[in-house]
Amino acid sequence: MRVFVTGATGFIGTPLVKDLLDNGHEVLGMARTDDGAAKLAAAGAAVHRGSLADLDSLRKGAAQADGVIHLAYLHGMGHMPFATKVGILLGGSPRGITGRFAAAGAGADRMAIDTFGSVLAATGGPLVVAFPTMTLASGSLVTEREAPDPTSPGAARIGSETATLALASQGVRASIVRIPPTVHGDGDKAMVPRLITAARKKNMAGYVDRGSNRWPAAHKQDVARLFRLALEDGAAGSRYHAVAEDGVPMRSIADVISKRLNVPARSLTKEEAADHFGWLAPFVARDNHVSSELTRKELGWRPTGPDLLTDLDRPEYFTAR
Repeated sequence: MRVFVTGATGFIGTPLVKDLLDNGHEVLGMARTDDGAAKLAAAGAAVHRGSLADLDSLRKGAAQADGVIHLAYLHGMGHMPFATKVGILLGGSPRGITGRFAAAGAGADRMAIDTFGSVLAATGGPLVVAFPTMTLASGSLVTEREAPDPTSPGAARIGSETATLALASQGVRASIVRIPPTVHGDGDKAMVPRLITAARKKNMAGYVDRGSNRWPAAHKQDVARLFRLALEDGAAGSRYHAVAEDGVPMRSIADVISKRLNVPARSLTKEEAADHFGWLAPFVARDNHVSSELTRKELGWRPTGPDLLTDLDRPEYFTAR
C-alpha cells in the first residue's frame, strides 16, 4: 500500500521507511526541511512537504495514501508556532512552563490525529500512532490490555491515545504502538544519551534509590518492523508494545555509563535526582515494567536486535556526546 509517514526522517522513521520499501510498500514521507526532503528522496520515498503545525498539509498527505503511520511529535519548542512559544513562556508562572509545553505538544498531536481520522474514515484505511510506555502504571508488569495511568509522567498524551482508539468506531483501522523510553541503536539522541550527558556534567552516573526500577527497551530496527506489522495486520482499536526487554534495571544502565565514562555510579534521593537529571528525573525514577507477549502473539513480532546493555556498552554511545 501507499503509506504516509510523519517523522519519516527521524530515529525510528528512517529504518521504518526502509523496512516499508523493502516489503513492497510505497512511502510518502513528510519533510519539514530541505535536508529532510533530500534524505527521503535518497531513500527512495516520495516527499510531502509539511509540518505538524500545518493541518492542511497533514490532510493532503493522508489523502494521497492508503494508510498513515504517525511518528512525529513536537519534542522541542523550536518547531512550534511563535504564538504557541509565547504562550508557553509567558502564559503563567515560570514553574508552569514544563506543564504548558507538555500540553501544547499533546494538543498539536491530538489535532493531527483527528485530521488523519477524518480522512481515513472515508476509506477504512489503517492509522498507526506512536505513544510512550511511560503513560502506563508503575510497579507491576503492564500488558497491552491496560489503559494509561493519569498519574504517569506521560499523562499529557492520554487524551490522544484515547482519541486514536476511538477512531475505530468511525471505521478507521486505528491502532497504537507504545514505544519504550530506551529505543536504542546508532544515532540515538533520546533518553539514554541524556543520562550520559548528565553523568558527564555531574561527574557521576546517577540512579534513584537502589536503582531497581526498570525501563523497557528495544532496538530501533525491531521497533520499525513492528510499526509495519501493525500497519499491515493490526486490528482496529488495538494496543501494541514495541518492547523487546520488559525491564532493564536503572542501576544496570548506570553501571555501564559509569564504566564507560570512568565515573562512579551513585544512588540519589528523588530530591537529588531532580538536580542531577532536571526534567528527566520523574522518568528516571519511574518503574516502567512492560510486557509485549500479546503483541508477539497477535502480530508475529520477533525482536532480533541486540539488548540494551550490550548496545550501550559500545564506544559509539560515548563519542562526541
